[in-house]
Amino acid sequence: MADSTPVSVPLKELPQDAAMQQTHWRMERLLSSVGDRIDAFLDASGFDRGPWLAVAFSAGIGAWFVLATAIGWLCAAVVGILGGMAAQMFWRHNDRRAHLRAAIFGVGLAFSLGVAVVWAKSSLVGTEPIAHPIAGTFDARVLERIEQPADGRARLVLAMREPETSRAVKVRVNLPLDKDILGLGEGARIRVKARLMPPAPPLLPGSYDFSRAAWFDGLAATGSVVAAPELLEPAAQQGGFGSLQRRLADHVRSRLDGSAGTIAAALASGDRGAIAGEDEAAMRDAGLSHLLSISGLHVSAVIAAAYFMAIRLLALWQWLALRIRLPVAAAAIAALAGIGYTLLTGAEVPTVRSCVGAVLVLLALALGREPLSLRLIAVAAGFVLLLWPEALVGPSFQMSFSAVIAIVALHSAGPVRAFLASRDEGWLVPALRRGTMLLVTGLVIEFALMPVVMFHFHRAGLYGAFANVIAIPLTTFVSMPLIALALALDAIGLGAPAWWLAGKSLEFLLALAHFTADQPGAVKLMPQMGKGTFALFIAGSLWLALWRGRVRLWAVLPLGVACVLLAITPVPDVLISRDGREVGITGEDERLLVLRESRSTFARETLQEMAGAEGEVLAISQWSGARCSADFCVATLKRQGREWHLLLALSKERIDERQLAAACDLSDIVVADRYLPRSCRPRWIKADRRSLDETGGLALYLNRHEMKSVAEGQGEHGWWRNGKARRYDGPGAPSRTYP
Repeated sequence: MADSTPVSVPLKELPQDAAMQQTHWRMERLLSSVGDRIDAFLDASGFDRGPWLAVAFSAGIGAWFVLATAIGWLCAAVVGILGGMAAQMFWRHNDRRAHLRAAIFGVGLAFSLGVAVVWAKSSLVGTEPIAHPIAGTFDARVLERIEQPADGRARLVLAMREPETSRAVKVRVNLPLDKDILGLGEGARIRVKARLMPPAPPLLPGSYDFSRAAWFDGLAATGSVVAAPELLEPAAQQGGFGSLQRRLADHVRSRLDGSAGTIAAALASGDRGAIAGEDEAAMRDAGLSHLLSISGLHVSAVIAAAYFMAIRLLALWQWLALRIRLPVAAAAIAALAGIGYTLLTGAEVPTVRSCVGAVLVLLALALGREPLSLRLIAVAAGFVLLLWPEALVGPSFQMSFSAVIAIVALHSAGPVRAFLASRDEGWLVPALRRGTMLLVTGLVIEFALMPVVMFHFHRAGLYGAFANVIAIPLTTFVSMPLIALALALDAIGLGAPAWWLAGKSLEFLLALAHFTADQPGAVKLMPQMGKGTFALFIAGSLWLALWRGRVRLWAVLPLGVACVLLAITPVPDVLISRDGREVGITGEDERLLVLRESRSTFARETLQEMAGAEGEVLAISQWSGARCSADFCVATLKRQGREWHLLLALSKERIDERQLAAACDLSDIVVADRYLPRSCRPRWIKADRRSLDETGGLALYLNRHEMKSVAEGQGEHGWWRNGKARRYDGPGAPSRTYP
C-alpha cells in the first residue's frame, strides 16, 4: 500500500526560498507581459514593420564598416542568423509570439545579409593600391573622361599595367587643359608621362577617407599628368551616354554664358565640372547644394512633366483612349523618361535612388495603390544598397534618404493631412496653407539633415530652410521647365527667348545663394561628431519617422542623449596630419595656429573643419607663445594649470643627434615629417614618419591626455590593411621612376 503522507513544502521554515521562488515567478510574469505587449504592438503596426527590414540590412552593412577584423564580421553575421533561429525554435509552438518571432527572424536575417553583401562587394571589387609613389611613362587606355573646366583640368580614368608586377590596374589622373590633345576620349590608347600615388587615407581622424572610396571604385592609384600625352590610337566615335552628356553640357554652356550657364548645364546633364568654386561654396553654405546634385527633386520634376504631357497628349487620341488605361501608358512613358534622365546625368547613387523610388510611385499609381509611403522608400534603399552597399557610409546616400524619409513621414502624419485637407474655401487660404507647409517641410528637412552634415562636413547651416522655400519652387517650376523648353525650341532655332528667361531665373538663384551665405552666422563650423553620437541621432530619427502614434515619442531618449553628447564634444587641442607636415593648435588664439601656411587649400580647410575654427589662420612662427628657427618651432600650451611643450620640425636638414635628443627630452610632444632617431624620446608622443605610417593623422586632447588616430577602427579593411605600410606621403615624397 502506497504511503499517502502528503509532501510538505517548508515555505514557512525557509522564507528565503519562498522569496526567491516568488521573485522568479514575478520576473517570468513580467517578461511574459512585456512579450505580449511587444507582439500586440507589432500586430497593430501592420505594414509599418516593413521598413525596419531595410534598416536592419543597413545596420549589417554599417557593422561591417565599424568592426575591425574578419572575426568580428563573421561573428556579427553568425549572431544575426543564430538570433533569428533561436526565436523560431524557442517560440515555434507559441502563437502569442508569432509577430515577435517573425520580427526577430527577419531582422536577424536582414542584418546578416547586410554584413555578407558588403563583405562580398569589398572582396570582389576592392583593388590593392600601388606600393609606393611612382613616376614614369605608361601605355594606357582611357576608360572615362570627366570634364572639370572650372579647375582647369580634365580627369581621366585609365587602364594600365603596374610597372613592377605587370598587373592590370585602374588609375585616375588629372590632365591640365593646356596639355590636352584632340581625340583623347573614352577608348583612346595613349602613352602618358605621369606621377602616381596610392589613394590618400584621411588627413585627420574623422576627415574624408578617399582611400576607402577608391577601394570600392577599383582605383589602385591617383596622380597627375606632367606632359602632353602621345595619342597612339584615337577614341572611336561614340554615341553613349557619356558622350551625349558632354555634348549636351557644352551646348547649354554655349547658349548661356557665365555662372548661370554652368548651373543650367548641371541641371540638364549632371555635369558640375564647370561650376566656379565660389558659386559652389555659396550654394553649399546657403543649404542649396542639393539643387546641383541630380537627385529626387530633379528626377521627380522630369517624371512628373513627362507624365503630365503624356497623359494630355494621349487623351487627344480618342481611339487609343477608349482601348487602354491612359494612366498606365503615361506612367510607362514617364518611367522611360526618368530612366533616360538618370543614365544621361551619370547614374549617381542619389539619382538611381530617386529613379527607383519614382518608378515605384508610378507603379503604385498604375495599380491604384498609395503612391507615397515609407515602404516604397525602404524598397528603393534596399535596391541601392544591394548594388552599392558602400554608399551607406557616404553623405550622398544619407542626405538623400534622410530628406525623403522626413518629407514622407511629415506628410503622412495625421495632423498634417488634416491641415492640408480640402475645404470649401477660396484660393487664397489654401495657397497660404500650402506655403506654410512648404516652410515647415524645409525646416524639417534641415533638422533631418543636420546630423549628417555635421558628421561629414563639420558644419551647420542656419538659414537653409528659408532659402529653400524660394529656391526649390524656383528650380522645379521655373528654371528646369525653361531649360527643357529652350532645348526643345533649339531644334527649330527659336530657343533664345527661353534661354534668356532661364538665365535670369538662375542668376536670381545664385544671387539668393550668395546673399544667404554672406549673412553673419550663416554657417557654423563644428568639431568632429563621434560615431556613437551620430548613431544615436540616426536611430532616434528613424524611430520617430517610421512608427506612428505615441510610441514614436520614445525617440526623445536617443535624440536627447545625442544632443547632450554633441554639446560636450571637446575640440582637439592639437591636430597632426598623416604626413606630419600640417599641425593645427586650438585654444591659444582666436584663430587656428598652423605650423605652415600651406599652399594646399584642402589641408587648411580640413584643419579648420576638424578644429571648428572659422576665418583666417595664424602661423605658429608669428604667435607670441612660440620660438622658431629655420629647422624647428618650440611652442608651450597651458591647459588646466599644466604646461605642454611641443617641438615641431620645419625642415629636413640634418640636426646634431645629441642636441635633438636633449630637445626631445624637454618636450611632451614632438612632430616631424621625417624619421627621427630613436634617441629622441619625448615625455608623451613622438609623431614622426615612422609612427605616423602606423597611426595616420592624430587628434590630441591634452586635458584628457587622450590621442585619437586615423588607424583606430580601420582594422583589416582592405583599403587600410593593404596600404598601411605604404602610406601616401604628399607632394614632396620620393618616388620610383620608370622610363
